[in-house]
Amino acid sequence: MEFWQYLLLISSIFLVSIDALSFHLPINQKKCLKEEIHKNVLVTGIYDLTEAPGQRTKLVVVDSRGHILYQKDDASKGKFAFTTEDYDMFEVCFETKLPMGTHAPDREVTIDVKTGVEAKNYEALAKAEKLKPLEVELRKLEDLSEAIVNDFAYMRAREEEMRDTNESTHSRVLYFSIFSMCCLLGLASWQVLYLRRYFKAKKLIE
Repeated sequence: MEFWQYLLLISSIFLVSIDALSFHLPINQKKCLKEEIHKNVLVTGIYDLTEAPGQRTKLVVVDSRGHILYQKDDASKGKFAFTTEDYDMFEVCFETKLPMGTHAPDREVTIDVKTGVEAKNYEALAKAEKLKPLEVELRKLEDLSEAIVNDFAYMRAREEEMRDTNESTHSRVLYFSIFSMCCLLGLASWQVLYLRRYFKAKKLIE
């Protein structure tokens, strides 16, 4: 019994929910949230904007290459979801535009973005597969363990990539240094021979 209680405690520590983020969006301004997300990761978001008559707020979710993953021209309240195809930087941007000289109160934006294990709907999974509460927690732990393993694998791959880059840079610097030394030695030898011939021509030396 203590083992299962320990598993539940660990899952409650790692799977604690994060509160939604709230901020004020002035008119004719754009605010974005950025986050780096790994490959093949589920991303979900829930947004809610306060009512503002006459104001239209545009919501766009894009990656670093400018691909639009979600767009809403008159965002007020809703959800979005997508699965990443590659490791990238993603932006969630809100923008309100009104004619110049128009005065309007700021809109309060509340957004809750979840990724990976947090984004999965385990309640629907439990109903679909008829899982018991303990089995649901074990499934969460399994998914969390897989996510941690993937993170470590990514970090190891990045470390190997950085090491290869450092070794390649070191080799290039070494070859360039040898080439520069050879050029300097060649130039110095040419200068000595040239000056020797010049002084001989001027009969300054034998």
